[in-house]
Amino acid sequence: MVFLIQQTMLYAVPLMLVALAGVCAERSGVINLALEGIMIFGAFMGVVLCRVFIGAGFETEQGMLMMLIVMIIVGLCGAVFSLLLAFSAINLRADQTIGGTALNLLAPALVLFFIYMIAQQNTLGLTKGGAASWFMLRPSTFGLPKDYSWGPIIDLFINKVYPATYVCILIFILVSIFLYKTRTGLRMRSCGENPHAADSLGINVFKMRYLGVCLSGFLAGIGGFTYSMTTANCTSTGEVAGYGFLALAVMIFGNWTPLNIALGSLLFGLFKCIAAIYATLDLNGDGSYLLSDLGLSPYVYRMLPYVITLIVLAFTSKNSRVPKAEGIPYDKSSR
Repeated sequence: MVFLIQQTMLYAVPLMLVALAGVCAERSGVINLALEGIMIFGAFMGVVLCRVFIGAGFETEQGMLMMLIVMIIVGLCGAVFSLLLAFSAINLRADQTIGGTALNLLAPALVLFFIYMIAQQNTLGLTKGGAASWFMLRPSTFGLPKDYSWGPIIDLFINKVYPATYVCILIFILVSIFLYKTRTGLRMRSCGENPHAADSLGINVFKMRYLGVCLSGFLAGIGGFTYSMTTANCTSTGEVAGYGFLALAVMIFGNWTPLNIALGSLLFGLFKCIAAIYATLDLNGDGSYLLSDLGLSPYVYRMLPYVITLIVLAFTSKNSRVPKAEGIPYDKSSR
């Protein structure tokens, strides 16, 4: 059970952060369908930066420091990449759906091009060791024997756990507070509901929408690197298993509110986890692998998170409260 919870969190936390990234953009009035592309770009930049730091002499004992530095830089890279969407949507008043789709097509092509330039293959990984040796908490991290156990409760939080999970949860909480408890967050959300009323009160709608999209890119970039680090052994392959689109589904399911998004992410993360570890999942500890013994094709379990997404959206999307000005380019002269 401890293993199942830990694995569920690995899948749920990046999903939760990227879904909140979608909220930041759409609450300001811009549809960000480019979450998938920004995640792909963030994962690539994270791996490249890790390789740079390792080449500069960083050792595994400094892995946590390296992780924090890389997460900050990757977030900034994601924000810069999202400026392409912001400029086209806000200044050029282009169709935001087409703009987001274009970035989703651009990102993997760009990433695969640079991966081939760097490694002459389609996968880019670390030059030394794996993600677990660099970024995972283990008993040896605290100077204890590798098979040491604190007990199931404490092990759940600090044994074979990536600190990036806790960093992402902290970022999620801070951004949620920013959106709903600060003056700037309120102004940004007002631009997604009634930008003309916001403008009449002296709020710069363009500035607020740029802030929303850049914050969205910052979170999606970190989410992409975290996904790559925790579930793909810190490799970049030009894809993130559709996580950006799953995050959009979680955002809609969560009705654009942080608490509901967190709960929805846990649900989707659980099914994603089951799809990945069903063959070795023993809930009762009796040596019986029920899901594996059913004899179903592994593709059935891999399809499960996406099928659940379609089912949930079919039943919940009608009750979703979309920001009223979402996707509508702001024209100061119109009413």
